[in-house]
Amino acid sequence: MAEDRYNLKNPSVKRILQEVKEMQENPSGDYMSLPLEENIFEWQFAIRGPCDTEFEGGVYHGRIQLPAEYPFQPPAFVLLTPNGRFETQTKICLSISNHHPEHWQPSWSVRTALVALIAFMPTDPDGALGSLDYGKEERRALAIKSREAPPKFGTPDRQKLIDEIHEYLLSKVPPVPKTEPSMDELQPRTEGINSPHTEQDDDSNNLSIANINEEPAGGAAGPGRVVEDVREVRVDANAGPLRVTFSAGLRVSRRAQPGEQAVLQLQQQQGGPQQQPVAAVRAHVAIDDRWLTRMAAALAIAIAALLLKKYLKSIGWAK
Repeated sequence: MAEDRYNLKNPSVKRILQEVKEMQENPSGDYMSLPLEENIFEWQFAIRGPCDTEFEGGVYHGRIQLPAEYPFQPPAFVLLTPNGRFETQTKICLSISNHHPEHWQPSWSVRTALVALIAFMPTDPDGALGSLDYGKEERRALAIKSREAPPKFGTPDRQKLIDEIHEYLLSKVPPVPKTEPSMDELQPRTEGINSPHTEQDDDSNNLSIANINEEPAGGAAGPGRVVEDVREVRVDANAGPLRVTFSAGLRVSRRAQPGEQAVLQLQQQQGGPQQQPVAAVRAHVAIDDRWLTRMAAALAIAIAALLLKKYLKSIGWAK
């Protein structure tokens, strides 16, 4: 027994035995940890993967090495189960570990450290020592594999403790949830949405009356679907007390782009509003508006000049 091997007056021993008793009397379904019988400063632990993450359902084993100055100095953590977030057989760098003794609080315990370790699992590794940055699918695969068997490590007595912890936590942790298909997989596939950009695509923006007349008036969205773009230019002209404001609209018909064809088709399949023979959509089209801007500017200057002349004439400065 530990009471026979260690000085019970030692504050570290007294604190560790107190934590062992608390762990045994108040077990958690999220973690389990116990010291080795021959060395109470070395603990075996297992934690469950945090819910709603790629680690969910996994059972991850590791070791905790408590320093002789515990709880005034932080413990060291070593993961034994491959997990995709931390390296195995390496002391990991966390704010609760021996890599950052300046952050450690003596009031913290093994239980506190395990709760923090679970919270660190889904965080960004940010290049920390002993960290890994596997993809979600790889981590999910490792979570499934972690349930199959506990890691093999150390002496038979240590392995027995690992197996006991594994069986306990496995009975508390639900299976790894099945992944649901992504939204991209649920959407109907439409050819041409991701097609590469070609010169022919640029030609479709060269609008003409002939192109409009060649398009079908209705039906399902297809390569010949006609859509309209609505543009508006607003001009303000001031001349003394006189002020003139007008706006001009431009409505251009063109061929629907593949992405817009897919949107129109999905709206029809989902029972959306019926499309008119010529569908009016506000789309960002790569057409040159410089001529329209110049025309509006010239018109504004002409109107301003007329207003100025009229104003000067009214006050007798011009004939």
